[in-house]
Amino acid sequence: MNIILLGPPGAGKGTQASRLVAERGLVQLSTGDMLRAAVKAGTPVGLKAKAVMDAGELVSDEIVSGIIGERLDQPDTANGAIFDGYPRTAAQAESLDALLAERGRKLDRVVELVVDEDALVERITGRFTCATCGEGYHDKFKLPKVEGTCDVCGGHEFKRRSDDNEETVRSRMAEYRAKTAPILPIYEARGIVSRVDGMADIAHVGEQIDAILDGLG
Repeated sequence: MNIILLGPPGAGKGTQASRLVAERGLVQLSTGDMLRAAVKAGTPVGLKAKAVMDAGELVSDEIVSGIIGERLDQPDTANGAIFDGYPRTAAQAESLDALLAERGRKLDRVVELVVDEDALVERITGRFTCATCGEGYHDKFKLPKVEGTCDVCGGHEFKRRSDDNEETVRSRMAEYRAKTAPILPIYEARGIVSRVDGMADIAHVGEQIDAILDGLG
């Protein structure tokens, strides 16, 4: 089973991808991670990518496709893959079709986590964590039981990510829309796009995704 998981930053893609990896034996293929791994391993495509990056240039679609091809040839992808951050253009969508077809596979489903932008801004900008143990909290949805004291470790220091502010979140949302706009119509024309309510709680989002994937069997 090969799927693309779409959704803006903060929609919960990472959480759901990790769950699918653990529960279904899928492999999450993140182009950024794969590029770094290929460069470190010194694979043929990795060496090409390193030369391009060392020259300060953008890695071409051809190199990215080569790295994905190398990764799909690894035995741990036999159960299927979750594509993360790729494809982002119509040309990349075509390349992915070719890469899968060469290996006797196909893209089974594109799952988009649909979010309400204003609600997502509230969700992200309200996040903070315990500086000692990393326990997560939220200004509105999950405050410590005792103000100023972590429920888990009793610590009193808390921190927020500098990019968890409204301007940055809305900018990332706009970037996501711009990047997914070219590829969604391609997959909608094939009838393989499913949408889930990304604003539901984590368990319910997981149930929606499972229902979609179980229906493919």
